[in-house]
Amino acid sequence: MAWDPAMPLAPEAVSGFDAVIHLAGESIFGRWTAAKKRKIRESRVAGTFNLAQALAHTDEKPKVFVSGSATGYYGNRGDEMLSEDSVPGTGFLAEVCQAWEEATTPAVQADIRTAHLRTGIVLSQKGGALGAMLLPFKLGLGGRTGDGQQWMSWIDVRDMVGAIHHILKNDLLQGPVNMVAPKPVRNAEFAQTLARVLSRPAIFPMPAFGAKLMFGEMGEELLLGGQQVEPVKLISSGYPFRYRELRASLEALLKQ
Repeated sequence: MAWDPAMPLAPEAVSGFDAVIHLAGESIFGRWTAAKKRKIRESRVAGTFNLAQALAHTDEKPKVFVSGSATGYYGNRGDEMLSEDSVPGTGFLAEVCQAWEEATTPAVQADIRTAHLRTGIVLSQKGGALGAMLLPFKLGLGGRTGDGQQWMSWIDVRDMVGAIHHILKNDLLQGPVNMVAPKPVRNAEFAQTLARVLSRPAIFPMPAFGAKLMFGEMGEELLLGGQQVEPVKLISSGYPFRYRELRASLEALLKQ
């Protein structure tokens, strides 16, 4: 079934499912013009609200609704350790994530168990942040961004899928769930680890002014900001991470 997330959805179109997973949204990569920011926000908030509203009015409601969010909810928090109970941060992405999660309210009010996936950097060889890094690092042109001290909370794509399955089966998991591995790393360590796995140097840092000049607000929030996030709910509910260490994840992804 095709669906335009910006448009209301008929309840009968989503009736009778045991679980509904909604992760759609405009890519956050690229210069954040006013039009780009509007697409990022509306694609998440309007789509989620329309789906939640339809689910709330179905004759056969799902047992669980899993909806996307991101660690951007916490904003740039320096060295603060962040759990699902931490307060929201400030900035464009923090505002978007708060509105994104609030858009599930119709489903929550209809007593549908709802989980918000506060997802970090998903490591996959097929795209995303890692895909964008691979070419310069393979060419020996990679390095840290800014001073390299910003935290990167990451998760292997196979743990992302496994954790979603875990949430579907665990009736106690609802509300925000931090979708990150247990061991976040600083940007400089990420760069060095990726370079070692690729047997390349990491001696070409991107200075902070360069990130801001090239990417504007996106560079400041995504590349120079960071969060040190703990997967408290996944760990306490017994999810068995396959990849807790960054190097093990990168080796499995890139040396297949």
